[in-house]
Amino acid sequence: MTLEKWQDIKSMVKDKFKNIIESIEPIYINSEPNGEKDILIFDSPLGKTKLEFIKKAVILDKKEFYSKRMGSDSRTEYTLSDNEFSYKMDVYTWNTNIDDWDKIDSKMFSNDV
Repeated sequence: MTLEKWQDIKSMVKDKFKNIIESIEPIYINSEPNGEKDILIFDSPLGKTKLEFIKKAVILDKKEFYSKRMGSDSRTEYTLSDNEFSYKMDVYTWNTNIDDWDKIDSKMFSNDV
């Protein structure tokens, strides 16, 4: 998935469907910002549908800090790229039986996902 392909899908959804709810949520890793989720919720022939386009910074390095002593804590430090990002699209439909989103195969929306 590319940013351009997401923009194409987003404009297609806005042209074809009504009652669109659009939002952007930040993504955090160890309480540090790492990217964002662009979310579209709309009514489609499949029912209530949610598209999530996830843009995250590429992790360049990961360091684990720990001690073998009992009761000591551990932490992980990440080094993130400033100019390289990974992109992913997830597609969900609303399941009324469990009142939650069911993930579906996003390949039906794009050939290169």
